[in-house]
Amino acid sequence: MYEIFIKTHFSSAHFLRNYPGNCEHLHGHNWDVEVVVGGETLNEIDVAIDFRDVKRIVREIMSELDHINLNEHPAFAEVNPSSERIAEYIYRRLADGLEPFPGVMPRRVVVCETPGSGVIYSE
Repeated sequence: MYEIFIKTHFSSAHFLRNYPGNCEHLHGHNWDVEVVVGGETLNEIDVAIDFRDVKRIVREIMSELDHINLNEHPAFAEVNPSSERIAEYIYRRLADGLEPFPGVMPRRVVVCETPGSGVIYSE
């Protein structure tokens, strides 16, 4: 298995409904994101997927999340925009974006809301 990763970031605000503490109030983060995709085979130019393609897909996802109140995003209308749910959302959107690339699939998404704490989502 070949694993290809990119690192990126976005900035947004959120609050956690029914949270017993300060996070129930609107606040912001500079989220760091690492996306890992995998493939078992290489194409005719000996890459599983071009970094540019992964970056393009992830850039589209980040543009949906950047500089907004995540609680107002349709994906988080029924669930809290926690780090866990954000990682899951990015993973699922990534899977959709990888459909044109046979044999390449998401492996994991890491979302950090601070430099020392974050979440890893995989299936």
